[in-house]
Amino acid sequence: MESNGHDVNASYHDDAVSSASGLMLFSQWFSSVHGYASVIVSIFGVFTNIFNITILSRRDMRTPTNILLTCLAVSDILTMVPYIPFAIHFYCPPASPFETPWKFTYSWIMYMLFMVNITATTHTISIWLGVSLAVFRFVQMRSTSRGPLAKERRINQAKVISLIVCVVSSLVLIPNYMTNELEVHTLPDNTTYYVIKDLKLATNETKEVVLINVVTYAVIAKVVPCFLMIVFSGSLVYTLSLKGRSRRRRLANTGKKSKKDSRQTTTTRMLLVVIVLFLLTEFPQGVLILASASIPGFYLNVYWPLGDLMDFVALVNNAINFVLYCIMSQQFRARFFEMYLRRTVTLKPLEESMTTERMYLKEPATKMTSTG
Repeated sequence: MESNGHDVNASYHDDAVSSASGLMLFSQWFSSVHGYASVIVSIFGVFTNIFNITILSRRDMRTPTNILLTCLAVSDILTMVPYIPFAIHFYCPPASPFETPWKFTYSWIMYMLFMVNITATTHTISIWLGVSLAVFRFVQMRSTSRGPLAKERRINQAKVISLIVCVVSSLVLIPNYMTNELEVHTLPDNTTYYVIKDLKLATNETKEVVLINVVTYAVIAKVVPCFLMIVFSGSLVYTLSLKGRSRRRRLANTGKKSKKDSRQTTTTRMLLVVIVLFLLTEFPQGVLILASASIPGFYLNVYWPLGDLMDFVALVNNAINFVLYCIMSQQFRARFFEMYLRRTVTLKPLEESMTTERMYLKEPATKMTSTG
């Protein structure tokens, strides 16, 4: 029995080493393309999020959902703008403190530290704004309040919640900001370079307070908001399903088709796509952080080699919302053509989507005129 157990443990150890080696090889390959791909995605994302902000902040586009989406676009820009010089300097091509110590000066490592902290904050803000989107839509579907006053009240609530999310996220992550510090090294030729001394999970001698901060960050910034988004989006789908069945039964006797049912389906699909992207980006990272805190060696063997990939996936998530809005929202697409392509677009009756709360235009079909 002992011999068999030893063979199993040896086999498991060999598999673990092989997996770790495979991840390291992937990490080395991905780092060679990470910088160039990240710069392209970030530049694209900055411009498209500027489009999002200018379109969603128009007076005729002011809704609670659009307030949250505008704040989300600002948060995404604050993530990508600092990442561009960081990626160019350290990844185009990949830099090493031993081969290119001049890239690891005190100023650049301080900038890296700033970038790490600001992206952690903006990611946290973004994911809690995603939670707010799901909650707002769910509450709106269950609410019986209608009219201009109710809409204005919800807009004010969205502004307050956005401000609270930004402030609380920044305050909660203050302990996380303190888990990194600078460390100076000297090469044999007396060249000095700096690196970030990772106080988190790189060794088995992690301080208890640091471990608590890391777990708190994973739970508050990743796991809990992802769980809430799953709950509220699932509840939203269930509510829409119930209302849809009830509406179809009422219309069955008249023989009419429900255009509103189609509008709500479009709204749900758009919201769910945005939420699924959040979940695919943030939830795996939260699980990996928790695993790093509980499994010895997991941080260095799994989490660290996947770091560049997780950063890139987050950047793609930040940049892709504009594409989703154009594909799934008739009004957003029309406003974009009007503002940036100077094209006149004929709108059909607008859906109650994430970019409008109006059920219908005043006319059956209204031509939009160019502002330029």
